[in-house]
Amino acid sequence: MPKLAVLFDAGQAVLSTFDLDEVLQRILAIARDYFHLPNVAILLLDKEAQQLRVRSQIGWDPGKDAISLGWHEGITGASVLKRQPVYTPDVSEDPRYICAAQSTRSELAIPLMARDEVVGVLDCQSDRLDYFDRETIELLTLFSTQASIALQNARLYSLERQRARQLEAINTIAQQSTAVMELEDLLVRVCAVIQKAFQVSHVSLLLREEGDLVMRAHQGTLTPCIPPGGRFPVNQEPWACVISSSGTIIEKDLSGMPEPLRLFRESASRMSIPLISFGQTLGVLTLHSSERNAFRESELQSLESVADICANSIQNAHYIERVKQLAYLDGLTGIFNRRFFELRILEEIDRARRYGTGMAVIMADIDQFKQLNDEFGHLLGDEVLRQVSSLFHQQLRKIDVVCRYGGEEFAILLTQITTHQAVAIADKLRRLVESFQFPGVPRTITISAGVAAFPAHGKTRDEIVRAADSGLYAAKQAGRNCVCLANIALATSSCQ
Repeated sequence: MPKLAVLFDAGQAVLSTFDLDEVLQRILAIARDYFHLPNVAILLLDKEAQQLRVRSQIGWDPGKDAISLGWHEGITGASVLKRQPVYTPDVSEDPRYICAAQSTRSELAIPLMARDEVVGVLDCQSDRLDYFDRETIELLTLFSTQASIALQNARLYSLERQRARQLEAINTIAQQSTAVMELEDLLVRVCAVIQKAFQVSHVSLLLREEGDLVMRAHQGTLTPCIPPGGRFPVNQEPWACVISSSGTIIEKDLSGMPEPLRLFRESASRMSIPLISFGQTLGVLTLHSSERNAFRESELQSLESVADICANSIQNAHYIERVKQLAYLDGLTGIFNRRFFELRILEEIDRARRYGTGMAVIMADIDQFKQLNDEFGHLLGDEVLRQVSSLFHQQLRKIDVVCRYGGEEFAILLTQITTHQAVAIADKLRRLVESFQFPGVPRTITISAGVAAFPAHGKTRDEIVRAADSGLYAAKQAGRNCVCLANIALATSSCQ
């Protein structure tokens, strides 16, 4: 076949599709079949990483297609540096040669150019010494020009499709944020949409809660290194830098970072974007990849738009949550009421069952409260209720919940805790109340408490509350001012 006909047919073949993978395969197939090359590859230039990465190849030895070269390394790197074909008739005499196939005897590297910029290299190798004559090199160089155009068209088409998917994702997230009012549901949906649209390994959302960042939701294929609700101090890197600078951080290689700080075991690179609403940093949106150097500056605009939508949606959900909480607050003490307890205990039981983390309930009662009201009046009795509520709230963790169950009785939900720890906390509260000097009350105020844990004392809401109540009754029977564990006939060692 005449050489020009070969060139024409080759050009038509590579320019007839916009699919990048198909374009690459056609380029390689033409180079192999028309020019009788056993080993041929296309390496694309990654300017940010300053590397040549093998994108597609035919005939290379197993495992060699995973290599990445510095953009000035090897014969391929020399062609990038010189911006013209580089030919080595005998690779054994060229110190620049990097072996990709044991059969290779001669190598020709031709830069792929687009608008006077190198975008990659067509690497041609032969199992014969000095295989490429001047005419073949010229023909392959002409073919590489057409291949460069086809490659650039395919990349632009791929980029436009990616942008279309990202715009669709932004629109979907905006719609979801309007339709979904519950914060937990919103966070889960947002993670799922971003992970699918931006085709990353994993997405997570860490929200700011006073001095900590808390993992509130995540979605993807990687293995978490921290439990649900895991916490990090906001002054810990890299979060401190993200929050203080209000700027996005791209970490290209996480291999040397301890697992908990990687968040996910297989995470090799990460992009962290602050969630900012009305000048307030609410948390961090993190995207993870199992590959190093996976994130590019070119992706920032779309992702930061997504982060802005997320931040505003989270802020709205926070407002709605606060409004709802007002309906769950006790008007006298300011702590949660029984209605809120009934909702949260079901959630905590489900979470403990799903993740195997412990939870417990303390039912506590102010001893001889009616007598206190009769002696000193209801106004002072109300003040004692407020003081006891405040003491409980101050001494417990942020993840625990204190509720006024009714009258002088309190219900406390403890999460991620053992039975022994729950009893110790209950007794700590008992001792604190006993030693506290209540203003205007000339005598000691005490409490009695019962403790029940999941699943040891019950697997449902009714079973656990009934068990904690039985412990409280046992504490009263034991003389008050003590703590009793459910289903134990004698009081614990803390009973007096």
